[in-house]
Amino acid sequence: MAQQQHAFADDEARAVYRAIRERRDMRHFAGGEVAPEVLRRLLEAAHQAPSVGFMQPWRFIRIRGAALRQRMHDAVERERVLTARALGEREDEFMRLKVQGLLDAAEVLAVSLADDRDRHVFGRRTLPQMDLASASCAIQNLWLAARAEGLGMGWVSLFDPVELSALLGLPEGAEPIALLCLGPVHDFYEEPMLQRERWARREPLSALVFDECWGQPSDLFSSAPTAVEPA
Repeated sequence: MAQQQHAFADDEARAVYRAIRERRDMRHFAGGEVAPEVLRRLLEAAHQAPSVGFMQPWRFIRIRGAALRQRMHDAVERERVLTARALGEREDEFMRLKVQGLLDAAEVLAVSLADDRDRHVFGRRTLPQMDLASASCAIQNLWLAARAEGLGMGWVSLFDPVELSALLGLPEGAEPIALLCLGPVHDFYEEPMLQRERWARREPLSALVFDECWGQPSDLFSSAPTAVEPA
């Protein structure tokens, strides 16, 4: 009863689930621009994310200059080649994947962990990586809000963090974790790009949820419906 009392209206709940379902890691952008008031809304959505110990470790740097974007693209391309080589027999397949968003997207945001986060002990004494987990929640918030606004977003992580830190002038202790390409797109992919390109596929949820201990199949899916939609 309490759950129903505090639930969103049906159409509002469906919109939330739709944004989650249709969010995509975009690699193809249509140029254009993101209005300042929209970008502020998206960043506010990111800033509303939960964070362990309320540390709020996320820092966003808006990359506006074409020259800096090009240097970042060059850094990503160097790492892309090294990653391809490390993949061995899948090298050629990997190199066919597009990573032009840094040059084509209306906005590029670099996301870094804050330089003073070591002072936050609450929730991190045994799990220091909770700073990264918290910043990832902020990125996901931004991603879902962007989808609701009709904007595409892609997360680029192919870079040397030391090189990117130097390009961005990060202080000692700060750590870059993402380059976010954001802006209008011609179309959203009907399925995740890496699934469309047959790089990987989404695992069935029933194989990833256990009861009581690792590997014990959950009875939650013994008679589950084929599609999960809010009522």
